[in-house]
Parts: sequence; structure tokens; C-alpha cells
Amino acid sequence: MSSSVSTEKNRVEKGCLYLVATPIGNLSDISERAVKVLSEVDFIAAEDTRNTGKLLSVLGISKPMTSYYEHNKKSSGESIIRRLQESESCALVTDAGTPAISDPGEDIVRECIKSGIKVTSLPGACAVIVALTLSGMDTRRFTFEGFLPVKGKERKNALEELSCERRTLILYEAPHKLKNTLDDLLEYFGDRNIALCRELTKLNEEIMRVSLSEAVAYYNEHEPRGEYVLVLEGASDSKAACFWQDMSIDEHIEFYIAGGMKKMDAIKQTARDRGVPKNDIYKETLK
Repeated sequence: MSSSVSTEKNRVEKGCLYLVATPIGNLSDISERAVKVLSEVDFIAAEDTRNTGKLLSVLGISKPMTSYYEHNKKSSGESIIRRLQESESCALVTDAGTPAISDPGEDIVRECIKSGIKVTSLPGACAVIVALTLSGMDTRRFTFEGFLPVKGKERKNALEELSCERRTLILYEAPHKLKNTLDDLLEYFGDRNIALCRELTKLNEEIMRVSLSEAVAYYNEHEPRGEYVLVLEGASDSKAACFWQDMSIDEHIEFYIAGGMKKMDAIKQTARDRGVPKNDIYKETLK
């Protein structure tokens, strides 16, 4: 492929939102295409403009920036949409990794699609995938849950629901919440295998592959440091006695509604749990 064709294919288009993955630790993981896009867009929307400013400084890039994070995503998102509609190009970045993965970037992507604005994603660093590939767990089927609800009934419901998940389970956790989360996982999931991945791609990268009981014992003696990705073994067939097995279909649906789901979403999830078509569950609710 000639350089002219390659350059044209990767040209930055006006009125387009670019999701740009940035390094999760090792700056050498920034891609050539990411550098090009960051250099050529009209402006950059960043979770933390200070952190992104440091990255841009290392790369020798100077660009106008605007903040876009969880607590300003509505007002800032509306402003970004307007600018895109006026044919400006924007690169969306998070502090580290791929935007829209456990990140408010998913909201602006949804709004861009509704508004007919082009969105494209640049492949790159993603802590979920890095941790999964290092875990030694089954990578054929997995589910990513991000951060668990912090407390109360919502957390209890999430843990009960996930306890019978047969796929490899991936979670994020902050160091100050790790001990409590490990205690809860052991209580609800039983003593299954876990890989605790911290400081991924950094100098002090550490992957601890142990049982949940061993992880609890270890962190009773050691203080957690750094952000964690937890990769858990899925429930075995013999341990997959699910929380809903003694529930009626109506009780099963109400369980999800109580956890905050809309009724149709609760019906769909109930159908997935039971391995039947959602129409079968819906018909049962009409009886």
C-alpha cells in the first residue's frame, strides 16, 4: 500500500467523533494513528484535561481541550454535539484506556448516533482485555461488569445475580474498596479462582492468581495499592444453583424490577436466566 493511500484512509474528517484509546500505564502503547488523530482534530474532549494535557505534552501536541466526565456529561455533551454538527472534529479520551468502556463516553456515542453524527473508534489499550489475557481463565466466553454497586439492596441483587454466571467475570475495583469486595465475592460466589491484576503495563505490574479465600487472607495482611481489575472463574455446573431457582416467574421479574430495571428489561433478563424465549415469559405474565 502506498503512503498516499494509507494517509488518505486515515485522514481526519470534519464532523466526526473519534474515540481514542490512550495508554493505561506504558506511554509506548500509544498508536501512530492515535497520535495523528490527536494532532489533527479541531478539539479534544477529556475526562481530566490536566492528565490529558500531560500526555499531549509528552507527544508534543497542543490542542484546545474541553472537559467531559460523569458529572458534566449532559451539559458538556450537548456542547460537543453542537460543535460536531458545525463540522468540527473531536477526539474523545478518558484518563486511560478505551473511551466508553465503564465510562460516560457511552452516553455521547449514543447521542451522536441519534443525531446522525459519525463516530469511529481507534483500537488501543483496554484494561479489561489486558487483564483477561493475563488471567489464565477461560477467554472464550466472558462478561464485563465494571464496578459493582457500592452498597445496599442494589449491590446484594447484583452479587446474587452474578453468583451463578458461568462465564468468566471481569470487575473493576478501587484499592480502598478491595477488601470489602473480596469478602462479598467469597460470601456470594464461594471459594473459586480469581486473578487480581494491578498496575497493568506499568513497571510494578502484578498478577496474583489465587483462590478467593487466599486473596482475602492476603489482603487482611497487606494494604491494597493501585487500581485493580478482578478476573473471576465462572460458576461450575455443580455450583450454578441460581438464586432464582425457587422463584416463580413473577417473583423472578419482580426481583429485577426492585433492582431498578424497567419491566420489559426484567422480562428479557428473566428469559435469559431461564434459557427460554422472552415471549414465553411475557405470555406467563399475562395469565
